[in-house]
Amino acid sequence: MARRPTGPADDRPKTKKIGALKGLAPFVTPYKGYAVAALLALIATATISLILPLAVRRVIDGFQQGAALLDKYFAAALLIAALLAIGTGARYYLVTRFGERVVADIRKAVFDRVISMSPAFFERILTGEIISRITTDTTLILSVIGSSVSVALRNVLILIGGMIMLLFTSAKLTGLVLLVVPLVVIPIVVLGRRLRTLGRENQDWIANSSGSASEALLAAQTVQAFTHEAITRHNFGHVTEQAFLSAKKRIGTRAVMTVIVIFLVFAGVVGVLWIGARDVRGGEMSVGELVQFVIYAVMVAGSVGALSEIWSELQRAAGATERLVELLQTEDTVNDPAHPVPLPMPAQGAIRFDNVSFHYPSRPEVSALDHVDLEIAPGETVALVGPSGAGKTTVIQLIQRFWDPETGKVTIDGYDLREMARHDFRQAVALVPQDPVVFAASARENIRFGRPDASDHEVEEAARAAHAYDFLSALPDGFDTYVGERGVMLSGGQKQRIAIARAILRDAPILLLDEATSALDAASEREVQSAVDQLARTRTTVIVAHRLATVKKADRIVVFEDGKIVAQGSHDSLVAEGGLYAELARLQFTDGM
Repeated sequence: MARRPTGPADDRPKTKKIGALKGLAPFVTPYKGYAVAALLALIATATISLILPLAVRRVIDGFQQGAALLDKYFAAALLIAALLAIGTGARYYLVTRFGERVVADIRKAVFDRVISMSPAFFERILTGEIISRITTDTTLILSVIGSSVSVALRNVLILIGGMIMLLFTSAKLTGLVLLVVPLVVIPIVVLGRRLRTLGRENQDWIANSSGSASEALLAAQTVQAFTHEAITRHNFGHVTEQAFLSAKKRIGTRAVMTVIVIFLVFAGVVGVLWIGARDVRGGEMSVGELVQFVIYAVMVAGSVGALSEIWSELQRAAGATERLVELLQTEDTVNDPAHPVPLPMPAQGAIRFDNVSFHYPSRPEVSALDHVDLEIAPGETVALVGPSGAGKTTVIQLIQRFWDPETGKVTIDGYDLREMARHDFRQAVALVPQDPVVFAASARENIRFGRPDASDHEVEEAARAAHAYDFLSALPDGFDTYVGERGVMLSGGQKQRIAIARAILRDAPILLLDEATSALDAASEREVQSAVDQLARTRTTVIVAHRLATVKKADRIVVFEDGKIVAQGSHDSLVAEGGLYAELARLQFTDGM
C-alpha cells in the first residue's frame, strides 16, 4: 500500500515566493497571441474607464451651459460606456478562453506524466492526492489565469492611470492620498506572507482528504465487511476537519487583511473628500473637479483593495503551481533510453534472467530476487511456484520492466529491456493479473482494451476462447452492457475471464499469467485452463500459480523460495526428488504424491 501522507508536514518544499508561477510559462507561451490580444483589450478598457470621470466632470460643470451642449456630453458618455462594455466582453472572452486552454494543457501534461510512472512512484503518493492536484490545484490556476491576472493587470493600470489623473486634477489632494498608500501596503505585505503559507497548507490537507476518500471508497466492500465504517469515517473526518481548520485560518487572515485595507483606503477617501469639499467652498476647485477627483480616488482605492485580495489568490495559485510542477518534474526510477534499440518483430519470445537481484524500495531488507538465473525458450511454458513472497510475481513485473534489477539484466530475444523503449517491448507481452482490472465501460470495450483495433468478431471470438461468451451474451445489452466501475456488476470469475479474453485478443508472443484462474470455480477453471493450454502452445508462457493442478502440464516448473530458484523440472521429476515442491504437492493432492 502506498504511504499515506500525514498532512502538510511532509518533505515537500513550501512555496516561498510568487515566482513559483513561472512554472506555468511552458504552458502559456504557445498561446501568447491570445495573451497579447487580451492585454490590448484590457489596456483599452482600463483607458476608457479612466476617461469616464472626465466625461462626468464635463457634464457637471457644463450643466448650466445649455441643453444642446449637455446632450452632447451625455451622448459622449453613452458612447464611452458602449466602448467599455464591448472591450470588457472581448477581454472576458479572450482571457477566459486562454485560461481554459492553458489549464487543459496542464491537466493533460500532468496526467500524461503520471500514467507512465513506474510502481515506485505510486508507493510514495496516494492516487487520490494526484487526482486532487489535477482537479483542485488546476481549478485554482484557472481562477488566476482566467480571472485574477486579468483583474490584477486592469487594476494596476487603473491604479497608475488614476494616480496620474489625480495629480493632474489636484496635486494637493493627491499628496494627501499618497500618505495613505504606505499604510495600505504594509498589511498586504505582512499578512500576504502568512496567507501564502496557509494557502499551501490548506491545499495539502485538501489533497490528503481526497486521497483518504478515494482509498476508502475504492475498498468500500472491504471496509463494510470488517465493520470498519466508524474508524474510516473518523479518519476521513479528522483529515477533512484539519482541511477546514486550515481553511478557517486562511480565511480569517484574509478577512483581517481585507478589513484593514478597506478601512484605511476608504478612511483616506473620506478625509480627502472632506478637505476637497472645503476647497470647493473656498472657490479653489469646481464641483466637477471635486467629483472627478473623488471618482478617481475611489477607482484607485478600489484597485488597491482588489489587488490585496488578488495577491492572496496569486499566493495560493503559486502553491498549486508548485505542486503540479513537482509531479511534472518527478524523476522516475524507470526511464526509456535516449536512443532505444528496437525489438525485432515479430518477437520470438525468448526470456532470460541473468544474475538478477532485486529489493522493493518499501522493503529494502528483504530480497525479492537473489542472484536469479533463468532462461525461457521461445514457445516454452514455464510455471513459477513457491510460497507467497518467494519472488514469483516479481519475475512477472521485471519482465514488463515495472522495476529495474539492481544487479544483472533481463532480456527478451537477447535484448536488455533497459536498452529498449518500454512501449515497444510491452507490445510483445500480454498479461492476465491476479486481480483483474475491469474498467467502467462496456464488456466489449474491456476486452478490446487488449487490442484497440480489433473487430467486433475478433472480440467475440476471444470471449469464446476464454469461455466468457455465454455469460456476456446473457447480459441485458450483451457485449455492450456497461459493467460498472471496476466491473462491480460482474463476479470475480467473470472479471477474470474478461481479463483472459483481453490477453487472448492481444495475441502477443509472450503471455504472462499471474494466478489467472484463482477466482474461478472448479468447472470454470477447467474450461479456462483448456483455453489457456491452447493459447500457450503458440507462444512463450510464464505462469504464476499456487494451485499445482493448473501447472502440471507445464514444460518446466521453477520452484522459488526466499527469492531464489531452489529446483526446476517437470512435475513428476520434482515430486520424485522431494524438497519444497514435493511438500507442496503432498499438501494439495490427495493421491499420495
